[in-house]
Amino acid sequence: MLTLHPIDWALIASFFIVQAYFGFRQSFGRRKTDAEDYLIAGRQLTMPAFVASLVSTWYSGILGVGEYSYLYGVSNWLVFGVPYYLWALVFALFLARKARRTYFISLPDQVGRAYGRGPGLVSAAMVFIMAVPAANVLMLAEFGHLLLGWPIWLGASVGAGMSITYLFIGGFRSAIRTDILQFICMFAGFALILPYSYHALGGWTALKAAVPPLHLTWHGGNSGWFIASWYFIATSTLVDPAFYQRCYAAKDEQSARRGIFWSIIFWIIFDFMTTTAGLYARAAVPNLDTPAMSYPALAAKVLPVGIIGLFFVGMIATVVSGVDSYMFIAAISLGRDVMSRVRTMTDRGITLWTRWALLISAVISVLMAVALNSVIAIWRDIGSIAVTVLLLPVLFTFREQALKIPPKRVVIWMVVPGAVSFLWIMTRVIAGHYPLGLEPIFPGLAVSLILWVIVRRS
Repeated sequence: MLTLHPIDWALIASFFIVQAYFGFRQSFGRRKTDAEDYLIAGRQLTMPAFVASLVSTWYSGILGVGEYSYLYGVSNWLVFGVPYYLWALVFALFLARKARRTYFISLPDQVGRAYGRGPGLVSAAMVFIMAVPAANVLMLAEFGHLLLGWPIWLGASVGAGMSITYLFIGGFRSAIRTDILQFICMFAGFALILPYSYHALGGWTALKAAVPPLHLTWHGGNSGWFIASWYFIATSTLVDPAFYQRCYAAKDEQSARRGIFWSIIFWIIFDFMTTTAGLYARAAVPNLDTPAMSYPALAAKVLPVGIIGLFFVGMIATVVSGVDSYMFIAAISLGRDVMSRVRTMTDRGITLWTRWALLISAVISVLMAVALNSVIAIWRDIGSIAVTVLLLPVLFTFREQALKIPPKRVVIWMVVPGAVSFLWIMTRVIAGHYPLGLEPIFPGLAVSLILWVIVRRS
């Protein structure tokens, strides 16, 4: 446990109070049951709000970033930075405008429109699995354990419960408003810790002397196959439901496209800050038992009373942003995208089912957080399966030829590659290593590509 001064606790408590105000403020005086208003804010998302929401949501795995930069140094930028910038740029150039032009509400809508009911259900199930914020809830639980000594299950339950309260009432508008606050806090927190780290530990020369030599190499000691796998996992950007949701909600096509360009710039800035902080953490606490706690350990070493509270606010805000946004996306996938394909529903029914699905998503997030104990492992495994199931089928929805493919063949095209990647992961769990030494995303994508050729020719 880390003991904080009452001033620091007051700052953390103030953040949660202000966040609750921002979240519930959207429901004051609102009596709308319009599903489009509840799910995507009536398609009135302005570009500043688009940028703040996307930047904070997509960077919500802050403890995972700290874990990787502590263990492997500047390689963090090449694994969790560059590949995601590249694919986000591809999304902005080729997909953002098209997505906004469709007037869909969710990614499964787009898949269902192109291929039919069966593929729409498969994509809804996959988006639900992909969006359930188990990794983010796990990070909140680790903060609860660090600061309050709570067991993981309690921290996960409280963290998930805080988010669904205002989402339950305010929907996507509440998520956007809290994301703006969280965007400000995350940048402020890391802008504070870097000058204090420089003053306490020195500059680049001191860092080079204090960290292992491999930390300053592009690979960080990892194999080329391992790093290459992350460049393929990063293609999940092209099927990330948060990207599509914000494009569908954007005020116009230009806001969607330019919003992603500006988001990439902010991600580059923030990656510089987090990678540098990870190197300082390795220099300050070289034998940390839990690398995921590298940023809190650094804060305890270099920050004074008051500033450490603000830094924790920044970290917590980054994590909570992901819990809010992805919990809501998971709820839409289950409560609307699955149920509306099973039964006919009015706008009121869609809103009601989405709210119930929020509770289900929260419970599943907590259970997964307790069962899985590595943020990076959750990202890698779920990301590998999601990419193999969704990548090629979703990209093909932007072509008119998609309408000509029989739904049953598309279901096979989606399910078989995901099953291959899942079996690859289970082999590692049972035998301790991957077959042929390949990361699970590679065989899954290979099968997806083969099936794509067969489907197109037939």
